[in-house]
Amino acid sequence: MTQILNAKPVVQAMKENLQQEVAALKAEGINPTLGIIRVGSRPDDVYYENSIIKNCDNLGIATKTYPLDLNISMEEFTKVMTGVNNDSTVHGIMLFRPLPKQLDEEVIKHLISADKDIDCMNPLNLAKVFEGDMSGLLPCTPAACMETLSHYGYNLSGANVVVMGRSLVVGKPLAMMLLKENATVTMCHSKTKDMAGIAKKADIIIAAMGRAKMIDDKYVSENTVVIDVGINDAGDGKMCGDVDYDAVVNKVSAITPVPGGVGSITTAILMKNCLRAARKKHW
Repeated sequence: MTQILNAKPVVQAMKENLQQEVAALKAEGINPTLGIIRVGSRPDDVYYENSIIKNCDNLGIATKTYPLDLNISMEEFTKVMTGVNNDSTVHGIMLFRPLPKQLDEEVIKHLISADKDIDCMNPLNLAKVFEGDMSGLLPCTPAACMETLSHYGYNLSGANVVVMGRSLVVGKPLAMMLLKENATVTMCHSKTKDMAGIAKKADIIIAAMGRAKMIDDKYVSENTVVIDVGINDAGDGKMCGDVDYDAVVNKVSAITPVPGGVGSITTAILMKNCLRAARKKHW
């Protein structure tokens, strides 16, 4: 019978550890604080911001919000970011993306303090991951995948893992994190020949292509563990992953649902990174 790898027990276990870390920091006189920068008022951004604030409140992490006008100039944005970078009471910075066209993300990713960059936007943090150093701030979605596999007890050493997608946000850093755990990693992408054939031989498939329901039963076997990173519009007002869940769920060993899977764990990873940043600042 297929095991459903739900996020709820993973998040609960993480929160118990995070609460202990918050208590330890506060006992040392450190009040961990997250700064949230949001440009414009996209409904999904506002919803996610409120969710982050609620989760921070539940853990005892303070928040400072910086709602900015959608038409803010690059000069004004730079002043805000510099101010948050220099604010010693803010330990982590969360910047909502995508940004409006007048804001140059290629410049901004270098502007955000690497020590406060809890969403791993600054190339310095990504560089550590590619060097095999996982002690710093880790990209949230790849870290959520790793947290899921760890919580459910999957031994990655020697495992044949196929990562579908090669973005700097998910695929590439995730491959480095898997290699750190001694997995054997194959990366597939839009130009890969016979992706289904390659995937079918995998112990674990991690789908991060950004294409709704792309992965069907041709890609899996009864022994496959499927981690679905995708968050897509299913076309009927509902959310779906990169995996055709209904076509696959009864034909694999285990699978993460969408919603209720990897995406639900990323907020906990953000808070974990914020606490890590707070601890590092006061070492």
